[in-house]
Amino acid sequence: MPSWTTETWSHGAVMLDKEHTRFALWAPDAKSVSLELQRDTGAAPLVVPMPAVDHGWYVIELACPAGSAYRYIIDDDLKVPDPASRAQQGDVHAPSLVVDPGAYQWQNTDWQGRPWHEAVIYELHVGTLGGYEGVEAHLARLAGLGITAIELMPIAEFPGERNWGYDGVLPYAPEASYGTPEQLKHLIDCAHGHGLMVILDVVYNHFGPDGNFLNAYAKEFFREDKHTPWGAAIDFRRPEVRSFFIDNAVMWVNEYRFDGLRFDAVHAIESPDFLDEMSTRIRDAVPAGRHVYLTLENEHNQASLLQQGYDAQWNDDGHNALHVLLTGETEAYYEDYAQQPTEKLARCLSQGFIYQGQVNRNGEHRGEPSGHLAPTSFVLFLQNHDQIGNRAFGERLSQLCSEPALRAATTLLLLSPMIPLLFMGDEWASNEPFLFFTDHHGELAEAVRKGRREEFKAFAAFQDAKRRAQIPDPNHSDTFDASRPRFEDFEYQQDGPWVQLYRQLLALRRDTIVPRLPGCTAEGCHVLATGAVSATWRMGDGSMLRIDLNLSDDAVSIEPVGAEHLLFDSRANPEQANTDGSLSAWSALVSLTPGAGDPV
Repeated sequence: MPSWTTETWSHGAVMLDKEHTRFALWAPDAKSVSLELQRDTGAAPLVVPMPAVDHGWYVIELACPAGSAYRYIIDDDLKVPDPASRAQQGDVHAPSLVVDPGAYQWQNTDWQGRPWHEAVIYELHVGTLGGYEGVEAHLARLAGLGITAIELMPIAEFPGERNWGYDGVLPYAPEASYGTPEQLKHLIDCAHGHGLMVILDVVYNHFGPDGNFLNAYAKEFFREDKHTPWGAAIDFRRPEVRSFFIDNAVMWVNEYRFDGLRFDAVHAIESPDFLDEMSTRIRDAVPAGRHVYLTLENEHNQASLLQQGYDAQWNDDGHNALHVLLTGETEAYYEDYAQQPTEKLARCLSQGFIYQGQVNRNGEHRGEPSGHLAPTSFVLFLQNHDQIGNRAFGERLSQLCSEPALRAATTLLLLSPMIPLLFMGDEWASNEPFLFFTDHHGELAEAVRKGRREEFKAFAAFQDAKRRAQIPDPNHSDTFDASRPRFEDFEYQQDGPWVQLYRQLLALRRDTIVPRLPGCTAEGCHVLATGAVSATWRMGDGSMLRIDLNLSDDAVSIEPVGAEHLLFDSRANPEQANTDGSLSAWSALVSLTPGAGDPV
C-alpha cells in the first residue's frame, strides 16, 4: 500500500496513465466503501473493497481505462455517484465515468486570453441554446457584434435535463444533457478561435436538493451551526472541503481552459479566508502569460476582495438604481433604491458601489468604500438571468420601459468605463421571457412549484391566490420552451435598429473607449435633475469621457458639448445634436475631450 498523505490526494477518479486510475473518496462517516466498476459493456460489474487510509479517506488504484463506469457503495448498501465525477453516464443518480483530461486535442494552443479592460460579456444559458454544440453556432455572430467574452450559466451536473444550473450537485461533471466533456472543450476551443474569452459561473455556496449524498458519508462537509438559504452551510474550515472546491476551480481553468470564473453568491460562504486561499491557489496554478479572471457576486460589497485576488464584482447596485429609474418599480430589493435613486446612480458612476457601509432596508450596514477602485472593477448590466428570471413572468426591460429610455440606458452600459454585461437577447431587445425552470419530480417538484408562487406573495400584484396560480410551473417543459430565445425573430431583425445600435456602440467602445481604459479614474458625477446625471472620467491618455444621462420626462440643462467632441447621441433620430446646452428627455449624450497637450 503506497504511503499517501492528504496533500497528494485529489478527489475523484484521476487517471495515472492510459490504463490506470486512482479512486479517492473522503467518507469520514462511512464504515466501509467499495468501488463498483464496469469496465466492459455487458460484463458483470467488479466490486472491490477500498482500503481506508487516514483522515476519512478511502483510496485505491486499479487498471481502469477512460470511459469506464463506476460508483461507490457505502456500508455495503448505498450506491452513490462520485461527488467529484468528471462525467456521468446519465443523470445525477447514474454511474460516473472515468475521463481522460488529456484526450482532447486543442487547436488554438497559442491562445492566452485578452486583457480584462477589453471585456464585453454576453451571459447565456447553454441549455436554451441547444447544448455546447448549439452555443458554437452563435460564436461568429457574437464576435461580429463586438462581444469579447461569453459567460456560461452554471453547467455542473444537475437533476433532470432543464435547470438554471444553480441546483448542481456534481461540480466536476459538465451537464450530460448539454454534451460531453470533449464537446465542451470544443466549444471553448472554437470560441478562442473567434477571439472570444469564455467565463464559467460556478456555485460553491451550496448543493442542489436532489442527487447530493454527502450527508450519508461525509457529514463534516457541512456545519449545522451556520445556515444559508439553501440549508446547512458548507464547512470551509476543513482542508478536505477546501481542496474539493479549489481543485474544481483549477480544473475548469487549466483542463478546460476557461478564461475566467464567476463565483455565485460568495456572501453565503461562511469562511471569508477561503476566498483568499482560493484566488491565491488558482493564480498559482495558471501558467505564466495566461489571462485568467476571477469575478464575484457578493451582496456584502467587499471592496477589499477586489484589491487582492479578484478582478471585478457584478454591480447589482448599479443595475438596481437604473431599474428603479427606468421602470418606477420599488418593491422587494428595489426598496433599497426607492429613495433618491438619481443620487444613488451618481454614486455608482463615480464610486462603484452605492452601498459602502450605509444601512439597507433591513437595518444592516452593507458594503465597504469603493471609490479608490478602477471602474473596470465593476461589471455593469441592465439585465441578467436573475433580474429577468426572478420576476414572476420573466419580463424583460423591452416590455417594462420605453424604447428611448432603453436606448439611453444601453448607451451608458456600453460606453461607460465599467465592464458591460449583456444577457442573451438584449441585442435585439427580445420580448421573450426568461423564466425560472427546473426538472424536479414528485414531492420535490410540488415543493418547488409552491415555493416559487409563495415567493411573490408579498408583492402587491400577487396578493390574490388565483393570480399567484398563474405563475408558470418551473417543472413544466413549456416553461423551459418559453425561455428559449427565438432566433428566427433575430434573423428577421439582424439589420434592425437594435442590432445596429449595439454594433455601433460596441465599435465605439472598441475603437475609442477601450484603448484609453488602462489608468482610467472617475472624476465625479453630479445630479442634473431628478433622473438625470452627468458623469466624467479621466481616461488613461488624459482625455475626459463624459456621459450625460436623462431618464426623465423633461429636458434638462447641461454644460454645452462641442460638436467636435461628440461621440454619440442616443436618440434614434436626433433633429439636432444635443450640444446646445440641453439634454432631451430619455436620452444620453457621450463626449470625449482631449486632455492638455493631446491632439484635438
